[in-house]
Amino acid sequence: MIDFGYSLTPSSTIEIDDADLSLFDELCALEPDAIKCMSCGSCAASCTAGVFTDVNLRKVLLCLQRGQQEDVLPQLKSCMLCGKCYIVCPRGINTRHLILSICKIYNI
Repeated sequence: MIDFGYSLTPSSTIEIDDADLSLFDELCALEPDAIKCMSCGSCAASCTAGVFTDVNLRKVLLCLQRGQQEDVLPQLKSCMLCGKCYIVCPRGINTRHLILSICKIYNI
């Protein structure tokens, strides 16, 4: 058998039909700009904390949209609220307020 340098893992299919999207709906009620995000990654690329930790606002929003709430908290705890992501966002989303709204939902 040939060793290709990787192993096969079980599928990571996300069942959107069965997912609990209530937290994303609550976030959109608090911060309607969350819907504007086009997942370009500018926020993640400019993140100071992202250099040292795994904080990634784009991934947080995608997890909330997919109903993967358990993956959100570890990402948010490292955010320094410096505002670089707000400056570079091409859609002009107030990312600091968005992060604070997510923290409010999770009671952080």
